[in-house]
Amino acid sequence: MPIQIYNTLTRKKEEFIPLEEGKVKMYVCGPTVYNYIHIGNARPAIVFDTVRRYLEYRGFDVNFVSNFTDVDDKLIKAANQLGEDVPTIADRFIKAYFEDVSALGCNKADIHPRVTENMDIIIQFIETLIEKGYAYESAGDVYYRTRSFSSYGKLSHQSIDDLKSGARIEVGEKKDDALDFALWKAAKEGEIYWESPWGKGRPGWHIECSAMARKYLGDTIDIHAGGQDLTFPHHENEIAQSEALTGKTFARYWMHNGYINIDNEKMSKSLGNFVLVHDIIQHHDPQVLRFFMLSVHYRNPINYSEELLENAGAGLERLKTSYQNLKHRKQVSANLTHDDQEWLQKLEELHQSFVNEMDDDFNTANGISVLFDLSKQANYYLREKNTSNQVIEAFMKQFENLFSVLGLKLENEELLDEEIEDLIEKRNTARKERNFALADEIRDRLKEMNIILEDTPQGIRWRRG
Repeated sequence: MPIQIYNTLTRKKEEFIPLEEGKVKMYVCGPTVYNYIHIGNARPAIVFDTVRRYLEYRGFDVNFVSNFTDVDDKLIKAANQLGEDVPTIADRFIKAYFEDVSALGCNKADIHPRVTENMDIIIQFIETLIEKGYAYESAGDVYYRTRSFSSYGKLSHQSIDDLKSGARIEVGEKKDDALDFALWKAAKEGEIYWESPWGKGRPGWHIECSAMARKYLGDTIDIHAGGQDLTFPHHENEIAQSEALTGKTFARYWMHNGYINIDNEKMSKSLGNFVLVHDIIQHHDPQVLRFFMLSVHYRNPINYSEELLENAGAGLERLKTSYQNLKHRKQVSANLTHDDQEWLQKLEELHQSFVNEMDDDFNTANGISVLFDLSKQANYYLREKNTSNQVIEAFMKQFENLFSVLGLKLENEELLDEEIEDLIEKRNTARKERNFALADEIRDRLKEMNIILEDTPQGIRWRRG
C-alpha cells in the first residue's frame, strides 16, 4: 500500500505523494545551540532520521535539511553568563550536538544551514514582506502584520479571535497589534548584531526557518517536521511568512512528534527535570535510548524513566541475541526442503508486515513488534534438527535490513584501548565514592563488550575475552 502520513494541517492521514516523483524535500527544525541537547530534542532527531531512512528504504531520494539557530536570546544570555561571545558558544554546542546525535545513530542532514551564514537571504525576505504590506518597521524592529494573512491559525486550528484574547504587547515592544510578531529585532547595547536597512539588529526566530527552507528546498516543500511544541507559534508563523511572500503552499505535509514526560511529569525547566542526552549516554548504550524512543509511535507522548530505559535495553538485547544465535549456528543442510520453502515464505510475510506498519504513518512501535515476531520465529527455527544455510541467511538478512531502517546496530562496536582504560578509571572512582550502582553499570557494559577484568596486586588489569 502507499505510505500514509498524518498531516497536522488536515488532522488526518493522507497518502504521501511528493511534488516530484521519487524525490522528497524534507525540512526539520533543528536546535537552538546554547547548551547540550535534552531528550526532548533527541526525540525529533531520532524520529525524523528514521522517517528519512524509511523513505530511502522505499526508494525515495530524500533531500534532508535541518538547521541550527546559532543566534537568539538564549544564546546571548548564555554568552553573557559565561563571559564568551555568541559564535564561540554556538560552535561548541553544534559540535556537541553532532557527537550526541551520532551516538544515537542519526545520520547528518544533507545540509545543516546556520542562521548566521544566511543573514543576507533573511534580510531580503523581510524586505519583500514589507514591500508587499505584510510587515512594517517600528523604531528599528520589524513586525509581521498577522491579521494581513487571512488563513492565520490554519495549522494550529485556532481562530484570530481566540488568539487575540491571549495576546499581549510586552514591555519594549513597539508593534501595532498584540498578535504581530517580530521579524527583526533592534540590537541592545553590547549585543551581537548585523547591519540591515532598519539599523543594527538580528532576525526573529520564525523568519530564519522560512528563509532557509526556501533557499535550500524551494518555495514549496514536501515534508516539514519538528516537535509538537513548534506547531504554534513557530510553524504557524513560518506558514504566514512563506505563503505571504510566494503565494504558494509552503509545506504539503506537516509532521509533529509528541511530548516527553519524565517519571510521569511533563519535562520542564521550572520542575528541573530536564535530562541531557550527554549525561544519559555516559551510563547507557545510546542505541538503547534510540530503541526506547522508537518503541512508542512518534505522535504519542512517551514517558522516560530509568526503569523503562532498562526494560528497553533488555528487549534490544533479546533481539541481538537471536541474531547472534543465527550467526553462530552450525549450518547443516545446503539443500532446500519443502519445510525450508515454507520458512522463507514466513520470512517474506514478516517483512511485508513490517513494511505495512511503517507505511501506516511510520509506526515504529508496531514495526518493532514485527522484529520480536522475527526473533521468536528465528529461535523456533534454530530448534530444528536440520537447518538450511539459505534460511539462516534469509533470517539474518531480515534482521539486518529492519535494524538498518530503524537506525539500530546488531553488533556491539569494539571499544578502543583508551576507552576501556577510561571506563575502568570511572569505575574505580565510582567505587571509591561508594557509587556502586554506577560501578556495576560500567562493569556490566565492559562484560557486554567481552572485556574481562582481573584483580592483581598491582591493580585491575583487563583483557579481551
